[in-house]
Amino acid sequence: MEKERGSFTGKIGFVLAAAGSAVGLGNIWRFPYLAAKYGGGIFLLVYLILAITFGFALMTAEIALGRKTGLSAIGAFRALNKKYSFVGYLASIVPMIILPYYSVIGGWVTKYLVAFVSGQTSLAAGDSYFTDFIAQPVEPVLWFCLFIGLTAIVVLFGVEKGVEKVSKIMMPVLVVLSIFIAGYSVFLPGAMEGVLYYITPDFSKFSATTVLAAMGQLFYSMSLAMGIMITYGSYMKKDVNLNSSVKQIEIFDTGIAFLAGLMIIPAVFVFSGGDEAALGKGPGLMFVTLPKVFESMRGGTFVGAAFFLLVLFAALTSSISLMETVVSIFQDKLKWNRKFTCIVVLIGCILIGLPSSLGFGVWENVKIIGLSFLDFFDFISNSVLMPIVAFLTCIFVGYVIKPKTLIDEIKLSSDFKREKLFVVMIKYVAPICIVLILISSVLDVLGIFKI
Repeated sequence: MEKERGSFTGKIGFVLAAAGSAVGLGNIWRFPYLAAKYGGGIFLLVYLILAITFGFALMTAEIALGRKTGLSAIGAFRALNKKYSFVGYLASIVPMIILPYYSVIGGWVTKYLVAFVSGQTSLAAGDSYFTDFIAQPVEPVLWFCLFIGLTAIVVLFGVEKGVEKVSKIMMPVLVVLSIFIAGYSVFLPGAMEGVLYYITPDFSKFSATTVLAAMGQLFYSMSLAMGIMITYGSYMKKDVNLNSSVKQIEIFDTGIAFLAGLMIIPAVFVFSGGDEAALGKGPGLMFVTLPKVFESMRGGTFVGAAFFLLVLFAALTSSISLMETVVSIFQDKLKWNRKFTCIVVLIGCILIGLPSSLGFGVWENVKIIGLSFLDFFDFISNSVLMPIVAFLTCIFVGYVIKPKTLIDEIKLSSDFKREKLFVVMIKYVAPICIVLILISSVLDVLGIFKI
């Protein structure tokens, strides 16, 4: 059964695949936007502190759960305590919700890459180019299907020949592109003001919302509470150093997020004359503001093409991990073969993703609690289900199976110098922080409290 299920060949394969999962659209556009909104350097400092405490504890717990049981989320929780198998089901729902709408955005990225590669820079920088594109009934759906199709092809080849092999190619290219574009951005005339804003902590801008926003980003960025790290942990061999693997995944993930800030914040500062509001939010930053920035640069067509190639790689590495997790769940539960499971998951994703794609055009008047389909799915998965799953995981590890169960698993392959920190974070600090994230996220959407 273990052979059939597949595994990573070793530590490098595991780290690159898991880091690829963590590095996605959240790193490239969401992190720079939040950093700009919450004081630049102070947000960066808070995020780094949380990554090596809060993020470290949750990621370690999830990977250890997967490796100990050799199962994806549903099976992992059930194997350790049948009463808590419902946590595995909740965790499994998250990637099933995220993958379809995430792939819709991946389709948008693919469209923009083709636009820059084919020299349509001025066209892509037009004020209405993005809104006109997503309002169309057919073209966005075709790009969405292309993106999800590419994802399915990689997953079809399995863990070692598909997920691991592609991650080993994409992740180094992604790092090189990030360094290149960040270097280009930093040396633009007048960019230093943006660089200093981004890397210099201003403690007068520190607030509770800064911490909550940084914690929320950590979930979004590090693929926590969605069964991915449990699934990838289940493919991890027992002799691979789990402790150092988590450190390296965090370095990759945080490093790319940091470089994304260097890519975007200085460039937008130059373009806008130092106006922080120009950093915009979400699609407004990546698909409206940045093409204008690239158009205004010398060699902007080339830099824009390189940037959207980088974003496409980041989006693909994450969508691959999401689909791999969903496929693994169905394989473990229903004992289907990989080929059939991939086809079923692909068809399901296209059907579920259609409302998110059409929700900006022919179905734009259809709202759920005042949100478009895509925004609603994003809210349910990221702001509601993920904090609930993370909270229940902390309770499960901290008080049901006890931290020692996972500490023993970690120590099979390495020392665990941060053992005490792990216990304190899982049992006390993380659960409180997660409840605060959940409450603030829900109130934010309801318009009662804005983050």
